[in-house]
Amino acid sequence: MSKALIVYGTRYGAATSTSEEIANTLRQKGIETQVVNAKEQKVKDIAQYDLIVVGSGIQIHRWTGEPEDFLKKHQKELAIKKLALFVCCGSATDKTKPDAAEKARRKYLEEKAAKYHLQPVALGLFGGIYNYNNVPWYAKKAMDMDRPRVAAAYKEIEPGIYDTRDHNVIYIWAEEIAKIINSNLTVHP
Repeated sequence: MSKALIVYGTRYGAATSTSEEIANTLRQKGIETQVVNAKEQKVKDIAQYDLIVVGSGIQIHRWTGEPEDFLKKHQKELAIKKLALFVCCGSATDKTKPDAAEKARRKYLEEKAAKYHLQPVALGLFGGIYNYNNVPWYAKKAMDMDRPRVAAAYKEIEPGIYDTRDHNVIYIWAEEIAKIINSNLTVHP
């Protein structure tokens, strides 16, 4: 049986639930899958895994520190493993900015892979979660100004919390990476 490891970092929970959605899809395809929140658990050895998926939420144009630390620590091993990267980024799915997704893909995925000399077999760019109940003081004014746009465009999943992800896109991406565990295909949604 093939084995996969999903390592993620999150701020508002989008990368957590996205990682679980990916894991559930991989398990449905018969792949033994472990999910690790990099802030809570350190991964020491990745040798046993056929596929490594590393994901992060994006805030203020940055990955969370823990999954980036994982990439740095394991970059030599990841260079010879089947690796997939994903990010959850609300602004990347902004329908009012047609080039937002391409810019986010380049900055948060392609440049991150290049920084650590990695050749991912798949790159996933998913929306994120806007949580207006938990806004840092330095971002509050800008977030409050943007809230009407977000409220008009996305589903409010709880009071003050909007999910910009398309869960079907996550499912399809996870199905595609399940197919490549034992092949040489490369998938870019």
